Amino acid sequence: MGFALILLLDSSTLIWATSVPSLLSARARSALDDDQHDVCVSAASAWEIATKHRLGRLEHAGPLVDDWDGHLERFGYTVVDITDRQARHAGSYPVAHGDPFDRIIAAQADLEEMTLVASDRAFDLFPVTRLW
Repeated sequence: MGFALILLLDSSTLIWATSVPSLLSARARSALDDDQHDVCVSAASAWEIATKHRLGRLEHAGPLVDDWDGHLERFGYTVVDITDRQARHAGSYPVAHGDPFDRIIAAQADLEEMTLVASDRAFDLFPVTRLW
């Protein structure tokens, strides 16, 4: 890539990166392996993954839920807390996308000038740079 980026992983990308990296695109894997990039994870992903795991929709995410801090430390990922500014921004997007987790992750990437690492093309509705 040639220059340092601040990457923000969406929840699916986080799960794949920490448990099944073969599901990542070659471009995403390369970016995550590049030491000059900072890799961040939204606090919203902790909420989303824990909620969906509790509901039985992400059974394979148990190790990540059970050792969240340990996984993030091992991979060198930094948590981005949610601010009220980001929450207001997420709520004000004039796009037809109802997933509150995606909306806040998009708002964080948008406002904090991060590159969003996500396979989901729904993020293209938001004014963010998506890498996949």
